[in-house]
Amino acid sequence: MESGQVSLREVPLPNRDSRFALVRMLRAGICNTDLELQRGYYNFSGIPGHEFVGEVLECASPELLGKRVVGEINLACGGCQFCATGLSRHCARRLVLGILNHPGAFAEFLALPESNLRLVPDEISDQTAVFVEPLAAACEILEQLHIPVGERVAVLGDGKLGLLTAQVLQVHGARVTLFGRHHSKLEIARSFGVETEAASVRPTSEFNIVVECTGSPEALPEAIGMVKPRGTVVMKSTVHVPIVIDMAPVIVNEISLVGSRCGRFEPALELLRSGQVSVSPLIVGDFPLSEAPTAFAAAATEGALKILIHNT
Repeated sequence: MESGQVSLREVPLPNRDSRFALVRMLRAGICNTDLELQRGYYNFSGIPGHEFVGEVLECASPELLGKRVVGEINLACGGCQFCATGLSRHCARRLVLGILNHPGAFAEFLALPESNLRLVPDEISDQTAVFVEPLAAACEILEQLHIPVGERVAVLGDGKLGLLTAQVLQVHGARVTLFGRHHSKLEIARSFGVETEAASVRPTSEFNIVVECTGSPEALPEAIGMVKPRGTVVMKSTVHVPIVIDMAPVIVNEISLVGSRCGRFEPALELLRSGQVSVSPLIVGDFPLSEAPTAFAAAATEGALKILIHNT
């Protein structure tokens, strides 16, 4: 990807030292962050892709060789104060798979530190395993906030992350209302047992917790308007343009704004292994790597859900 254009190129095999594994990509998923990179986020140029499942071809650890794996996307330095205190995802010197200075998963082969890799249980298909990374991001909300069972939570956005987040919070025991703009997507949410509302129906000061997953710069002020005084807005969207908001309601109503990004893979793997979260209704296309430009165009279509890319 360069200057917003997606194209196919021949590149050398990834270099790897003794800490890294060489992984053959089996399937990868296009997410909203990939589309934002195409639009100019991070001034990105290179190989994108960070949601993937692959087969380990070369590594130092016998327990990984030949196995299916998914990979945590942050490559931390291991020596700074953040890494030392368990905050390696915030390492100031980190690289990020397919996002920041490390080639991504939309390629035949990729390299990641063995410490980043997680084995995929046999019960999880390749198509399902692609969702581990975004599902982990949804699970991160429960690491950041105490959400009592029965708490009413609003999720804004009926896209991929919104549908995953609604399921995670529903499984946790929250009473979730998903607000969205697309009838077909809201129908998917209802099939999971999630209550839904049209995005045009925006109650004021009704929820203690509002999770913003729209991918739109206009949605944060709407989320702030829906949360009760001393409530919390969880911010999940990453967009390539600055977001301008009126901070007065945040200050006057003592609202907490919580940024939320990546999460641990273990809870996501268990939710998928146990079948508590369903992802197959979110898959709308599966393209060979040779048709990656077409896959990106499909993913950018208004209302599209998950587009996969497979390596044959």
